[in-house]
Amino acid sequence: MTVDEGARTVAPGRAAQELELRRDEFRLAVQLGLVRTVPVGQGGRRQVERCELDRLTAAPDFPAGLRERVRAVGTGEAAALLEITPERFTRLARTGHVSPVRFSVNRYRAVVWSYLAEEVAEFGLGRPALLTGRLPLDLRERLAAHEDLRPRNWRARRLGVLLRGTDDPWVRAAAIASLLDPVQIAEVVDDPYERAHLDRLRPPAPPGMPVRAGAHEIAERLTRADDPDEILWHRMSLALALDEARAERPAPYPGERTPDRPRTPVPAAAGARPVPFNAPAAAVPGIPPVPSVPPSVPPPVPVAVPRVGAHGAVVRPAGQPGRAAAHPGRPAGQPGRADRPPGRSVRTRFLDRFRRGKATGEGRPGGGKRSAAWP
Repeated sequence: MTVDEGARTVAPGRAAQELELRRDEFRLAVQLGLVRTVPVGQGGRRQVERCELDRLTAAPDFPAGLRERVRAVGTGEAAALLEITPERFTRLARTGHVSPVRFSVNRYRAVVWSYLAEEVAEFGLGRPALLTGRLPLDLRERLAAHEDLRPRNWRARRLGVLLRGTDDPWVRAAAIASLLDPVQIAEVVDDPYERAHLDRLRPPAPPGMPVRAGAHEIAERLTRADDPDEILWHRMSLALALDEARAERPAPYPGERTPDRPRTPVPAAAGARPVPFNAPAAAVPGIPPVPSVPPSVPPPVPVAVPRVGAHGAVVRPAGQPGRAAAHPGRPAGQPGRADRPPGRSVRTRFLDRFRRGKATGEGRPGGGKRSAAWP
């Protein structure tokens, strides 16, 4: 940001202080379009121009008038403004007579809706018949069918704010696509590169989005269209917005990969002769020359493979030393493992001796029991 831009614009925190608004009230004022912001710098961060602050502070009802226009109330306070019960106000809000301006999820994972106090007062002045007596039949039937238009009206309000905040057709299409499920977007937008471009331009999450897993899942469902007619409306709007965006400019495609250029051989110096691969190196005094051809390797000596005779005995060829000769520590007359007479295996003979010793009482003294001195 340049010095000139810094003198003309003010950060959001500083602007909220000068307008005597809390942070949530300032965000709501920006969302409603009461405070205009402009992108500044390469990152596109929104800031408030100094002339905009001068315009707002010069109003005759500042700051009470601005604070009243961004005042948000809950169900109980809104019902108190209309002098009706909270249950009746909830039924009126569910049937779409009052649109919420924001929502939050409490610790019990219940959705808490907030409404503009100014709009609630205007509704009471415009529809006084709905504040007393029995509700009309069509409203009672819609309530009996569990109709709830609060999420849909909030999404419509948010979409209007997003569309008013930009003139870029691709950004407007991304704002519409943010209300649809990825499956719905894939059915409308066939090109994967266009879908990726819309995903990059997706608007940020609404302020106050919960972070906890359970509450975040509930809030995420509220930001997506769920009624069939609402989904159809946004699909048609997205198709029209894409036609407008494609007419202005196509979506950016990834650039083609530059082919690897062939390596250019390095030219040899003038007058230089190529050295053959097996040319001997120059003789250095005191160091014996390295032969250019490696010494010949003697051919391998053939080794006779022993064969197995009858009863599993190993028969070695003549002239090949036996296993006993391979162990110089063993006496010459002692037979090795391969020179044992054929018969049963060592394990079988050991089991026979064990059975015979157990039958005749041989083994440990005391009938096979360990002595008391056994450690």
